[in-house]
Amino acid sequence: MGIIRTFLSTAVLGGAGSAAGFAFWTRNAKFVPMSSTDAIFTSPAYIRNNPNKNPTTNDVCVRRVPLSKIKPQLLEKEGEGKLVEAFCAGVWGGLDVDQADVVGKGYAYQRRFLEKKYKNDSTTAHQLWSPTELKTSTYDVGTQITDHFEVVSKTPEAIVVRCGDSPLKQGVRDSDGLFEMGVQIKRDEGVAEFRLKSVFYKGLGKADAKPMPDHIEFLHRLYTKVWMETAVGNVML
Repeated sequence: MGIIRTFLSTAVLGGAGSAAGFAFWTRNAKFVPMSSTDAIFTSPAYIRNNPNKNPTTNDVCVRRVPLSKIKPQLLEKEGEGKLVEAFCAGVWGGLDVDQADVVGKGYAYQRRFLEKKYKNDSTTAHQLWSPTELKTSTYDVGTQITDHFEVVSKTPEAIVVRCGDSPLKQGVRDSDGLFEMGVQIKRDEGVAEFRLKSVFYKGLGKADAKPMPDHIEFLHRLYTKVWMETAVGNVML
């Protein structure tokens, strides 16, 4: 969790110039309660990797964008899932070069940190590392991202990655989680509803408390808002 704290203090709040600037930039991203019956809790990845049903830290961040502001080519064939692919690519690929003045560039800081620490020509060469790879991938099941995420589920409306440790560790992990990038097109309302859904838990052993203390959960939510803005920036005109 140290990288989240460092990221926020340097690339986010520092880049925004003030907490007020950050709040304004992310004002349209809202957190809503996650239902205890959410499908992510009955997914194969969750059941398999949280065998002791340990407590979770979880949240759902929602952002609604008018369909008129979304790139038309992403809406042409809804059943093919092009919109959710572009949304996902925006999370990991960050902002375009001509948007470099915007706060923190999303995942860019963390990507560089992980690249310096874990990228090599033997065990992680097959993973996505460069901004170009991250912006152009279709994120099919099995895709591994910067030695920290792996796509475990994909539908035309949602892409789910496993997080918490290296995807090279396939068994139950001490620290684990699932992160869902989803979109629902609501033509009757004229909007696309984007969501970032997170569930974190301790996989090994039995835990009595949720895995994140309150202050780390707060920082995680700020980081999620940054991801949301860079992600929707990749699908908007």
